[in-house]
Amino acid sequence: MTGSTARESIGELGSRLVVCVLFLMLTAKLWADFVATGRFTGLLFLVSEGLVVILTVLRRRAHVVDRSIASAALTTMSLLGPPLMRPGGGDSLVPDLVTVAVSTVGVAIVIVGKVTIGRSFGIAPANRGIVDRGPYNVVRHPIYAGYLVTHAAALVAYPTMWNVVVLVTADIALVLRALAEERVLQQDAAYQAYCGRVAWHLVPGVF
Repeated sequence: MTGSTARESIGELGSRLVVCVLFLMLTAKLWADFVATGRFTGLLFLVSEGLVVILTVLRRRAHVVDRSIASAALTTMSLLGPPLMRPGGGDSLVPDLVTVAVSTVGVAIVIVGKVTIGRSFGIAPANRGIVDRGPYNVVRHPIYAGYLVTHAAALVAYPTMWNVVVLVTADIALVLRALAEERVLQQDAAYQAYCGRVAWHLVPGVF
């Protein structure tokens, strides 16, 4: 194994460990909130984020990876938002039933997107194979779209300034990360053809 390959393998292992640790932090906080308040919104949010862990562990090696500092910063910022969220701290702006319904829609989008992309799922902007079926026929980043829906529901359920700052910052980084992924994938002729068919990044008819 060459030095470069060894560093890449260590980096892969490190990123997977970080994702697992962040998820455990989030699990502890949301479970404590559920026990204290009985609100299900946080648990649905946990389901969405839990799929990140599963697919990160199972993902295949990338053909091309963006290892730039800017890419690493965007990826880190987008990942840190959910674990840094603080459940509680105030009453939900709407009944829990409403945020549960919105979260369910978001989680469903995330699940369908992640089941469709399978082992091509990744964290850093990379090319792990082009996926152009299912929800990817509607938008280029359905998983990220689902995240935005669940994050919006979480903010309404836990409306504190801290949560607004960490989740909005994370979501801005998430959108920029999606665009960074597209720049990597644009090197692939198959992806160029795919973009010719699917114009929208996250929201059909808007963006």
